[in-house]
Amino acid sequence: MGRDNSGITRRLVLGALLAAPGAALAEAPLRSIRPEPRGGRPPAEARRVAARQAEAIVAEAGLGGRVAFAVADARTGALLGASGAGEAMPPASVTKAITALYAAESLGPGHRFRTQLIATGPVANGRIDGDLVLAGTGDPTLNTDSLATMAARLRDAGIREVRGWFRVYGGALPFVRSIDPGQPDHVGYNPAISGLNLNFNRVHFEWRRAGGNWQVAMDARSERLRPAVTVARMRIADRRSPLYTYDDREGVDDWTVAGPALDRDGSRWLPVRRPAEYAGEVFQVLARSYGIVLRHPEATQGPPRGTVLVDHVSDDLTTVLTDMLKWSTNITAEVVGLTASATRGGAPGSLAASGARMADWLRGRTAINGARFVDHSGLGPDSRITPEDMVAALVHSGPDGALRRMLKRIDMTDSNGRPLRNHPARVVAKTGTLNFVSGLAGYIQGPSNAVLAFAVFAADLDRRRRLSPEEMERPDGGRGWTQRARAMQQKLIERWVTVHGA
Repeated sequence: MGRDNSGITRRLVLGALLAAPGAALAEAPLRSIRPEPRGGRPPAEARRVAARQAEAIVAEAGLGGRVAFAVADARTGALLGASGAGEAMPPASVTKAITALYAAESLGPGHRFRTQLIATGPVANGRIDGDLVLAGTGDPTLNTDSLATMAARLRDAGIREVRGWFRVYGGALPFVRSIDPGQPDHVGYNPAISGLNLNFNRVHFEWRRAGGNWQVAMDARSERLRPAVTVARMRIADRRSPLYTYDDREGVDDWTVAGPALDRDGSRWLPVRRPAEYAGEVFQVLARSYGIVLRHPEATQGPPRGTVLVDHVSDDLTTVLTDMLKWSTNITAEVVGLTASATRGGAPGSLAASGARMADWLRGRTAINGARFVDHSGLGPDSRITPEDMVAALVHSGPDGALRRMLKRIDMTDSNGRPLRNHPARVVAKTGTLNFVSGLAGYIQGPSNAVLAFAVFAADLDRRRRLSPEEMERPDGGRGWTQRARAMQQKLIERWVTVHGA
């Protein structure tokens, strides 16, 4: 951990480029500013005391590795406190705050994702003399209930028969087998990405004791429906480890689970690696329930041409981004980031290429030169941004900007972890957590009208690198480390509220 750098740094003002109020990095900067904090420069001794207090908070956490932070006036950009603020750190899911800004500017707050049923041939007397294509533009919120509604609308349009093939098109976005190949195969937060996604590209695996044996099922359940699927299958293996294995076999996601691990009834979500085919099979089942018999879905490579019979649209982008920041959904971040990159310069060939395009965009909008993104969700451990650059982005967006309105409220808690409902500080921020990596960045407002922008990053990368694949889902000591990191973040926020009068 570096020492406090509350005075002049290489960026005296983190927000050297000030955006128009309410903009989400939408326009070029108006002017360069170099203001002092309100009330004049604080006395040197006061700054040294504040620095020692912050260092004591960090030392008490006992996290090892590196801890770095920065806090600034969110309106002027004046740096109020920092330690190691110029050190590039893994942001984890804090990346999603940058992704939200990138997508909002690139696509517009009213952007909606469309999923369509397209007839490639003539339609007459309830019959399609051609193919029926389920085509997506990447909607990350499409679920089984959405497909059921589309099937009902197809029936209401009078369709009873399809003479040709049933095809699925997911080519509007590049296919990505998994967001981070270094993650375990079975974690549901690391699915495939394509232009046609369903249920966050997860399949529901359930096991139940039946007599002396186990019964397993794979389905695409929603709040109302539980259609079974065959594009993913599960077999019980007589072994103790590994817990799961995965193989792409015979055109399906082929899973096995260690039988001795199934000690009681249960379920979990597993990632889908064939998302377009998954969505197609589920729609085929749902259409049959409405009397429309379709052939087994086949993928098509080119965008379909024909008559749009059903057009399903997502919520507006602001709603999608707000939910993404609240629930930290990785697939949503990757889809909106890839879509934004495609809008700006043609479809990127990979998540890393799209992440690099987002870093270039950020460089063009601000004075931030060192950010590196390998994806849009923060799941990949090789992304880097400094605390001062993260704060600069927050200042640039502004305390009255769209990002602050979209960020999730973070409750301050007591010593037992219970929310303090009447705490004077109101914090909205994005959390970020990987194994032995923790981040928090956002805005603080207290009893006054002052608003602070802050970023805190902690990472013990040596400890993270020592993890075996089997340890990655629940590493020994990981939960306690994360709890100490979050307690440290809260104590720093409370210190900043006290010292800087937010």
